[in-house]
Amino acid sequence: MSRTLLRSWSAMCSVALIFALQGCGLFGDNGEDYGQLVGVQGREYDGMPTPYGMVQIPAGTFHTGQSDEDPIASQINFNKQITIGAFYMDDTEITNNEYRQFIYEVQEGQGEYEFLVGKGANFVNDELYPDTTVWSRNYTHHMGDPLVQYYWSHPAFDNYPVVGVDWEAAQVFCQWRTAYLNNYRESNGMFVMPNFRLPSEAEWEYAARGGRDMAKYPWGGPYIRNSKGCMLANFKPGRGNYYDDGFAYTAPVAAYFANDYGLYDMSGNVSEWCEDAYNPAATAIVWDLNPTYNDENEPRKVVRGGSWKDVSYFLQTGTRTFSHKDSTTAYTGFRCAMTYIGRSSGNEF
Repeated sequence: MSRTLLRSWSAMCSVALIFALQGCGLFGDNGEDYGQLVGVQGREYDGMPTPYGMVQIPAGTFHTGQSDEDPIASQINFNKQITIGAFYMDDTEITNNEYRQFIYEVQEGQGEYEFLVGKGANFVNDELYPDTTVWSRNYTHHMGDPLVQYYWSHPAFDNYPVVGVDWEAAQVFCQWRTAYLNNYRESNGMFVMPNFRLPSEAEWEYAARGGRDMAKYPWGGPYIRNSKGCMLANFKPGRGNYYDDGFAYTAPVAAYFANDYGLYDMSGNVSEWCEDAYNPAATAIVWDLNPTYNDENEPRKVVRGGSWKDVSYFLQTGTRTFSHKDSTTAYTGFRCAMTYIGRSSGNEF
C-alpha cells in the first residue's frame, strides 16, 4: 500500500474513532475520555458580555503625545507610536448616583468585602465619602456653600459627575464594583469578569481620540466650537467666562456629543484619574505595547481631560497633568475601564 493510501486510511480511522468515542459518550455526561487528550470538558464560553454602562474600545495603534504646539514648553509629552489592546470603558464619568450606590453598599455590608477588612468602622465616612467642602475650599472668596450643601446630596445632581473623590477612593470603588458584579455572576454559575480598574494613561488618551490619530480634541477638529458657534465641551472659554458652554459649573454627563467610540465628556466637565503614577519622562521609558507607569512611592497620579474650570489647553487629548493621590477637588472625577478577554483584533467589536 502506498504512503498516500496509508495516510488516507489513517485519517479515516481517526475520524471513525472520534465518531465512535462520541457515540460512546466521550463528550457526554459520563465524561469518559478513553485515554485521549481532549481537554477539560464543560467549559463552554459564549464570549465576554459588555458591562452595563460601558462601550467597547477596539485594539489599535496610535501616536500618543501632543497634537499641537506645547505653549508652556513642558517637553513631557513627545510623540510615540504605541499599541493598545482591546478594553471596555465607561461611556460617561461616574455619576453622583452611581457613587451613592457604592457608598450605600459598603456601609450596609462592610464585613462582606475582603478589601474592607481591617479598615476600621469609620473608613467609609472618612476615606470614601465625597469631600463636599471642595466647593468652597478650592476657591478663594467664592460662594460655594450651595454646592457644598446640595451637589452630592440632592437628586437634582444625581446625573452629574461625582467630585471630591481622591485616587485611592476611586481604586476602592473599582474593587467594590468588581466584587459586586462577580458575586452575582458566581452565584448564578457564570464565569467571573475581569477587574474593573482605572484606565491607564495610554488607554485614556487612545480612547479620547476615538480612533482619530493625532486628533487635538475628542471630536477630531482643532476648534472648540462647531459650525453653529456652539461649544463642544464644558470648560472655561475665556477669562472670567464659565457660562458660554451652557454651564457655570459641571454639566450633567453626556450633555455634549460623544466621540467616535461613543464616549462622552472625554474633554471637559471633570478631569479624570488614571492608573499611572506621574513621571515627566514616562513617554520615553514605558514600553510601546499597553504602557503603564507604576511607582508605588510616587504620590502624584496622572489626571487627564481638563474640567469645567480649565482653559482649552487642558482639554487637548495630548495634555498631561497630575494631582496628588490623596487630594480631592471640585473638578476631578473618574471613570472605569476593564480589560477585554479573548481575541484582540477588534473585529469582534
